[in-house]
Amino acid sequence: MRQGLARTILSFLLPGGVIFFLAVGFLRPHGLPPWCQQPVAALPYFVLGFGLIFGWYFSSTRMILSLTSLALAGGALILFPSNGNEGSPISHTVFSATAFLLPINFLAFSILKERGMGTVRGAMSILSILIQPVLFVWLCKPEQQDLSAMLTMTYLPWGSTNWTPIPQAALLAFLVALIMHLARFVISRDPMDGGATWALAAVFLAYHGNQFGWQPANFISTAGLILFFTLVQSSYQRTYRDDLTGIAGRLAYEEATAQIGKQCAIAVLAIDQLKSYAGAHGKTVVEQILRLVAPKVQAACQGGRVFRVSGEELTLLFNNQSAMEALVILDNVRKAISSTTLFLRGRDRVWEDSRGAKLPGSKDRELPITVSIGVAEKSSADASLSQVIKAAYRALYEAKTSGGNVAKRGTVTSEPVRRSYGNSGRVIASEY
Repeated sequence: MRQGLARTILSFLLPGGVIFFLAVGFLRPHGLPPWCQQPVAALPYFVLGFGLIFGWYFSSTRMILSLTSLALAGGALILFPSNGNEGSPISHTVFSATAFLLPINFLAFSILKERGMGTVRGAMSILSILIQPVLFVWLCKPEQQDLSAMLTMTYLPWGSTNWTPIPQAALLAFLVALIMHLARFVISRDPMDGGATWALAAVFLAYHGNQFGWQPANFISTAGLILFFTLVQSSYQRTYRDDLTGIAGRLAYEEATAQIGKQCAIAVLAIDQLKSYAGAHGKTVVEQILRLVAPKVQAACQGGRVFRVSGEELTLLFNNQSAMEALVILDNVRKAISSTTLFLRGRDRVWEDSRGAKLPGSKDRELPITVSIGVAEKSSADASLSQVIKAAYRALYEAKTSGGNVAKRGTVTSEPVRRSYGNSGRVIASEY
């Protein structure tokens, strides 16, 4: 539990939180030496350019729309500077409108599904952003004074918002967007949601820039930089992580096995009850069980790496370890899973009773969970990886047929050799 919470906090802080706090430390007035001022002044253009290029390359509509929205808001802050209390009526309107629409835009981008910019929906999305400056111009007209006043008026007669130049309507938009992004990150662990949270925090500081003598453009650039790095992190996870369980996937497994030494142990783990639960409750329940069990296997597998290569089994790799050494760890994994308490609520909702924190309802059905594990070792250069994996699967089958909830060691056997005759009459040996 604590390890899972620590990983969640760490993944939330990296990279968005680190970039945010570095920006607060170095982008304050006189926070950087004079020779850094010009590179920092050029940062918005680099962030916008590289961000749009990478967003297009990774087909991330969310990234492109977010950067476009940031660029428009940053341009508005430069052209119409205002701290919310001083400046022309037009500056007040533009300041209030951008402060209200930017967090709403971020929230909308997080909800909408990723679409290619070449699609009709992608084109409509970018058009909805580009039309917003026209909306600002329309709101600045004298005849729209009553409508624009709705963005700047005080709705709550308290003095609690005197510390900020941002109007109450925009404050509410920021608060809702921050809470929603944080909640989405906790649920899905998507780096883009965590990055958007920190980007909104940077934008919030940007709207206070003139009040404290800071450059708003620097913090708009910080928000774009956070989104850029989280896009790279998210793309890495989609490539190397399994979408269902969040643990390492096939590509990560192939790279890991390509770097193993002369000795390693490979284990295959399967949930004993999964096939019966699939027949009784369906695929949705099975996916939820895998999603809950996989992180527990990863947490208990000290000294090894866990992968979901395909199907319903998990593959565990122990580099520079023997099968006997791995068995000790695997037995701890088995015990950790057998102590897990899962319940089925309704037809397709699986939940975990963590240390009795929640009492099951009268209609909740307990789902016992145990695992069978087969392990084999590669102890010489002669043994191929496929031979080790086959031995691990044979041991897994033996563990299942013996009743499950056990870890067994398999023996690597040499492949049978067939003989064939080439055109020269020589005998050629080859493996099946």
